[in-house]
Amino acid sequence: MLKTVWATVRQGKIELLESTELLEGAKVLVILLPDDETDFWLQTSQASLDAVWDNTEDDVYAQLLNKMTLS
Repeated sequence: MLKTVWATVRQGKIELLESTELLEGAKVLVILLPDDETDFWLQTSQASLDAVWDNTEDDVYAQLLNKMTLS
């Protein structure tokens, strides 16, 4: 499973901003975000997430789940 975590570079080393379990030898993908582009990518990502999560068509699944739990 893929997991995304934020990190910073300090003295040439990548430091994760949150604690996460990393197995020895695990492969990682590092994407460098220039400081002046970080806000752009965050806003772009948020727009995509909003389109998925704020989808009223998915409300039907919540209604079906409620019917199942009430039965």
